[in-house]
Amino acid sequence: TGELHLSINNFNFLRNLEYFNKIQDGYTLFGAQLEPQLMYFAHPRLLITTGLHLRKDFGGTGIYRSYPLISVKYQHGNTTLINGSLEGSVNHRMLEPIFDFEKTITEPVEYGTQFMISNKRLFLDAFINWKKMIYKPSPVQEQVLGGASTDVKLINRKKLSLSIPVQLTVFHKGGQIDVSPEPLQTIVNTAIGFKMKALSNGFINSVRTENYLITFDDFSFTYVLPYTKGHGIYLNAGVDTKYGSLIGTYWKGRTFFSSNGMPLYQSVSQQINNTGYTQDNRKLLILRYTFQKKLLPNLYMDFRFEPFIDMGRAVGSRKVEFSNSSYLVYRQSFKLLKTTKGK
Repeated sequence: TGELHLSINNFNFLRNLEYFNKIQDGYTLFGAQLEPQLMYFAHPRLLITTGLHLRKDFGGTGIYRSYPLISVKYQHGNTTLINGSLEGSVNHRMLEPIFDFEKTITEPVEYGTQFMISNKRLFLDAFINWKKMIYKPSPVQEQVLGGASTDVKLINRKKLSLSIPVQLTVFHKGGQIDVSPEPLQTIVNTAIGFKMKALSNGFINSVRTENYLITFDDFSFTYVLPYTKGHGIYLNAGVDTKYGSLIGTYWKGRTFFSSNGMPLYQSVSQQINNTGYTQDNRKLLILRYTFQKKLLPNLYMDFRFEPFIDMGRAVGSRKVEFSNSSYLVYRQSFKLLKTTKGK
């Protein structure tokens, strides 16, 4: 209590997508993010933070984007309530088809309210991310993303774990003080499945599998998308070793869409040269290799290589496309001063 800390989070990224399909663009994100924050512990259960998020794209002029960071965090035992800048992106633990992990780079700061529970049996993250605020009279609509990510452990033994994850996102675009001619839009995605992990000795440290049924529903009054509902199955199995993790993924989607998911899994194109293109059935076979290592105290490295084949294409036209990513993260906190005697 009464302590003031300086927190430094430096995130360096290189994400390269060698994609040549009609659904998602191929591009490269290369740069760095810096988040210095002042953290004041007003009470053993209350943390107030203020800071700045800066993103520099290599090859670009100046700072690409900056965000103010302001939050109040109340924590009691395993329960946390945050208002302001959220613990977002990959912290939500959501699946790629409904929440693209690349938003760590492209949408690194989320503002709103977040409620979390984390213990040995339950993980819960419920949040409201106010993506777009509008003021009267606004030429554009407001945008709000609500979500919930849960994981309930049924078995939690030393060498075996089994859990049931359930996820939900609700994206709404509309408002009552805008003059935009666009109709209201409400998109809902859900996911339910099971996760199992078994530890072992030797070269293979663990074997794991995650399998989900994912849905899409458009609850808008006026439909603007080519589909009103869809679904997909998302199957994953792999092994973890001291040399990295190797995971195989199979995706089979039909008329699937997500407002915040990775475009690759969707039936509606977001590719720059194929606006309006749709592919009712999507079948992807993905191989993922990831290697993570702690290089120094507070310094972490993450490397990923993910080739895939679009099984929905004719046999003669199938090509291997891939993405590769490398991340370097430095995180540390320093105590600056103590204003009052803590209890």
